[in-house]
Amino acid sequence: MSSVHAIELVFLLLLLFVVVFGALARKLNTPYPIVMVLGGLLLSFIPGIPRISLNPDLIFLVILPPLLYSAAWLTSWREFSYNFVSIFFLAFGLVIFTVLGVTEAGGRLLPGFDWRIGLVLGAIVAPTDAIAATSIANRVGLPKRIVDILEGESLLNDASALLALEFGLALLSAGMLPTFTGGLLRLCYLIAVGIAVGLVVGEVVHGIEHVVDDAPIEIALSILTPYVAYLAANSLRASGVLAVVACGLFLSRKSSHFFSPGVRLQAWAVWQSLTFILNGLVFVLIGLQLPYVLGAIPHGSMRRLIAYGLAFSVFLIVLRLVWMYPGAYAANWIRRRLLHQPNACPTPRQIFVVGWTGMRGVISLAAAIALPQTLAGGVPFAQRNTIIFLAFCVILVTLVLQGLTLPPLIRALGLAGATQPNTEEREARRAVLQAALSRLEKDRTEQGDRFAEIYDDLAHHYRRRLATLADASESPEAAQTPVLHRKFIDLSRQLLEVERQTAVQLRNQRRISDEVLRVLEREFDLGEAQLDAKES
Repeated sequence: MSSVHAIELVFLLLLLFVVVFGALARKLNTPYPIVMVLGGLLLSFIPGIPRISLNPDLIFLVILPPLLYSAAWLTSWREFSYNFVSIFFLAFGLVIFTVLGVTEAGGRLLPGFDWRIGLVLGAIVAPTDAIAATSIANRVGLPKRIVDILEGESLLNDASALLALEFGLALLSAGMLPTFTGGLLRLCYLIAVGIAVGLVVGEVVHGIEHVVDDAPIEIALSILTPYVAYLAANSLRASGVLAVVACGLFLSRKSSHFFSPGVRLQAWAVWQSLTFILNGLVFVLIGLQLPYVLGAIPHGSMRRLIAYGLAFSVFLIVLRLVWMYPGAYAANWIRRRLLHQPNACPTPRQIFVVGWTGMRGVISLAAAIALPQTLAGGVPFAQRNTIIFLAFCVILVTLVLQGLTLPPLIRALGLAGATQPNTEEREARRAVLQAALSRLEKDRTEQGDRFAEIYDDLAHHYRRRLATLADASESPEAAQTPVLHRKFIDLSRQLLEVERQTAVQLRNQRRISDEVLRVLEREFDLGEAQLDAKES
């Protein structure tokens, strides 16, 4: 019973830290991952604070699946597929380049490291965490193309880095080099089976959602889904990361067909809170690991290891920047010449900003902590503590240094507020408003002059919105009589449904993206909620 109370106390303390540091980050106008990591570091020095160790299973089995699922859900499939070549060059090409670079440098520069241990270290620090980067990018108005590529990279590079780590550990434990054919087959199996499992789970959930129309059940099912996809893929020794990402992208694409307006509003609020709490817990836990990291390092070598950590962090930053320019130009050449995409060549400033967003996160630290204590034959893994320390240094330096300098860098390079008006969303709004007006004219012809006042009022409202394309923030005044009021409610609901169906049809015709559809659907749902309040 005492252990249960201790767990409850630790959880409540962590949740309190997340709330306090989140409020402080908002007040300081700073990305909350940076504030929470620094806050966790400061807390680790306070006497009496419970020592909370980071369990890798907690990260990989409890926290990672819903965060990946939420990120995939909010990713537009159209933008993801359109930018896939650029995303691939970062999520796979850059990961391989980083692993090879660290493998070469680790064996030469780090004491006690050979190329096999360098490969393990490279795989651990290769994946990036785009939470801080994308929050800054959205706030300062970085071009949407860059934000889409950063989000896509963070979805896939976990899988490629963990695959490289699997090969590195096989080298260390078995002492033999996997063949190229065996490695390629393993990679194909991880990708193909992982994606297949995610799509199967998504199709099953899609079928259940069409039958169930109850908000608490549907929200609970949405929380359960990423865990099912992740564990099912892991049980088949495939990529659980890719399974969750594939499932999230598939269900996000289908959500406009099975989520009712009320469920969508409630699910949006639940998932926003859940992802904030999970991300907050992760970043506070990173900061609280300092005593464990320092405790495993001999005191005499602390200063030397700090120098190694800083130098290694700078090396990784430079390594990413070195890859960015040829990688970006090669991806752009493929997209323009082979795929015939009308893309302008990215400017050196835009490439540099993407290169400066290589912030590492909890995946790197969890992977380092999950390293085995002993190798083949019971030989102690002597470099394990050094790898954990280096991973911690990389996370701290990249989050704080790059995270705090990214906003002024974006402004200095003239990229802040560089986004153009969203013409796609404007055209989508125009289409749905014209569909609503057409429905009004048709209904008025059928009804005659009985409700002419209501039809004229609504038609005037929609024509005014069509002329200005402004957000519909005001509702037409309700009719004076109960009959007219009831007719107004019914017509408004019909028009909202017409608008929603038109938006879905446009998306299915590939004229608008999933992100634009989500914006419109949120407004439709809010309009539905306002009608419910007006009716009551």
